[in-house]
Amino acid sequence: MQESIQSISYIHLALAFLPAFIVIGILYHWRLSPGNGVYAIFRMVTQLLLVGYILAFIFAAENAWIVLIVIMIMVLSASWIALRTSHQKFSVLFSKAIISILVGGGLILVFISQFVLELSPWYKPNYMIPIAGMIFANAMNSISLAVERLEAELNRNLDYEEAKKIAFQASLIPIVNSLFAVGLVSLPGMMTGQILSGVSPLIAVRYQIVVMCMIFGSGGITAAIFLSMVKSIYEDKKST
Repeated sequence: MQESIQSISYIHLALAFLPAFIVIGILYHWRLSPGNGVYAIFRMVTQLLLVGYILAFIFAAENAWIVLIVIMIMVLSASWIALRTSHQKFSVLFSKAIISILVGGGLILVFISQFVLELSPWYKPNYMIPIAGMIFANAMNSISLAVERLEAELNRNLDYEEAKKIAFQASLIPIVNSLFAVGLVSLPGMMTGQILSGVSPLIAVRYQIVVMCMIFGSGGITAAIFLSMVKSIYEDKKST
């Protein structure tokens, strides 16, 4: 079944914008500020083109230090974005988020890449970077949901331990929903991409099982570490 993936010509790529422009037209007709949608589409195209060129360079270089630098940028960016919903002082939580994502996500990345996939070389960029992206993005979302729910429950005057449990469960809701939906409601991006590129669906399924276990583990472990580390911060705030 192995086939080369079908190329998309520039003309057909332009056609793909048609549904998006229809939505822009609806926004304009309903006087709902279409400029934000146009800007979002422009940013999406610009960012993806830049990422495409950057990844092409990284994959060609096959340099371990470049891969590690990219991974650290991912961790720092994920930690920064994860705390957008928090009302606590940013500098107080930022280091905790970095440690949580590094430990929770980093351990899963090492385990999957070295013991499950057995990458050779260990930093193989075309595997390591996409996998790291999935892990750290998921860890970021888990922290973001955990922080938002934790602060909401503490504002209801729950004690920290009870609020922590509720926040931890909330952080896992999107991941658990994905586990229930995969194969029934959706074919995830990685699996779809592999099938489109000619990989056997049975092989694609194996990779997707690895991915689903990977994101469940990284999200849960990261959120648990973060919620345990910030206990003293929120209890001190509550007592003042």
